[in-house]
Amino acid sequence: MSRAAIFLDMDDVPHLGEKEKKQILAGVPSWQLQARKSGIPGHGVGAIYPIPEDVMLVDPFDIPAHWPRSYGMDPGWNCTAVIWFAWDIDNGFRDPTGTTRYPAVAYDEYYRGQADPAVHAAAINRRGPWIPGVIDPAAQKARGTDGELLIDTYCRLGLKVSKADNTVVTGLVQTWDMLSTQQLRIFNTLHNWRKEVRLYRRDEKGNIIKKNDHLMDATRYNVMSGFDVAKAPPASDGGLPWFSWSPEMATHGGVWSG
Repeated sequence: MSRAAIFLDMDDVPHLGEKEKKQILAGVPSWQLQARKSGIPGHGVGAIYPIPEDVMLVDPFDIPAHWPRSYGMDPGWNCTAVIWFAWDIDNGFRDPTGTTRYPAVAYDEYYRGQADPAVHAAAINRRGPWIPGVIDPAAQKARGTDGELLIDTYCRLGLKVSKADNTVVTGLVQTWDMLSTQQLRIFNTLHNWRKEVRLYRRDEKGNIIKKNDHLMDATRYNVMSGFDVAKAPPASDGGLPWFSWSPEMATHGGVWSG
């Protein structure tokens, strides 16, 4: 009870001038800068997303009501993790392959272990039962305590979930690209996401360390598949008339049909 941990930035140290700070940080890899400069724990060796937090994180803001929403879900007994995206359909862009893509903001998370699917489903539905989600494909094979397929259990409980694209390498590259170019921003209130990304790394052999990575997987599912199922808020949630919206409409000038 007599101990406290305090993070001090180099800017908080009065005897360090700008010249000294530049000398100290010279040659430090970008993914180590926040640890060296601000005392914030870094990613460690083999970071999967070696990106400074100030590039990935953003202060919460009012999300335009017409932006479609989706969530990625990684279910499990020890931890069930969910992350919600809002897709910025006003600023679509074409990637080098000519594919139209859209920026996104991750605005909410859910993180809980050792609870029944009914508990998780209730918490997810409170964020908006109309929001579609993409789930770990393993849920199509995993069975609950009653023998029912896990994905069927969640659908029966009212979730609008479908199988996510679980392509690992492509998913990691696409997620890294969106994070590093600020096409995916994370609300800085998502504390569990911030904890996981700091520890998300590979071992000495290059294999992903499968530990405390539930939100990382859920993020990848949402990046790969979330836009394909995303829906705009109904009038009761977003204050707009309900529109029948699909990603295909956005690729044709953002046409909406009511």
